[in-house]
Amino acid sequence: MSIKSDLWLRRMAEEHQMISPFLPELVREVEGRKIISAGCSSYGYDMRLADDGFRVFTPVHHYEIDPKRFDQNSLSEPPLRESDDGSRYYLLPPLAYGLGVTVETFKMPRNVTGVALGKSTYARAGLLVNTTPLEAGWTGRLVVEISNLANLPLRVYVNEGIGQILFFESNEDCAVSYQDRGGKYQGQSGLTFAKV
Repeated sequence: MSIKSDLWLRRMAEEHQMISPFLPELVREVEGRKIISAGCSSYGYDMRLADDGFRVFTPVHHYEIDPKRFDQNSLSEPPLRESDDGSRYYLLPPLAYGLGVTVETFKMPRNVTGVALGKSTYARAGLLVNTTPLEAGWTGRLVVEISNLANLPLRVYVNEGIGQILFFESNEDCAVSYQDRGGKYQGQSGLTFAKV
């Protein structure tokens, strides 16, 4: 098993639609404004946060979160804001935890798995992106779990890079893929909450 390069990622996106929509190069500027990088890098893909489905946990309606009986009322939808340069963002309160979803849809082959990690630009500002697997055979938009560890509100930009995915290809197919076992998050097309 080895980590895969930008050449491999471009080929897999084109031939197998593994990432869609796919940015074949690392994008750092859009319409004359700088963005947090997104797209294909040397050995990974910088996924983007979508502008739909972002939620933040709030204690307004509940006093606990139960992953076995998840209640959507434990989340609130912050307003989508716009900065002077036209960048759009959500404001994540201090020490808050939020859920978002990627712009990209991933279609993982049965001999490939991915690992989503945070980006250093956000980490240096206090944002923690949960490490999340993209299992062999899984298809869908990735739910991104993020936490603002800082004691100040933090801007989380949409349609810009939120984390990076590293891809690993095995020299053999797995016996049972995520799709084969009917994984509960298979085919998610938007923000999907905890299930048992």
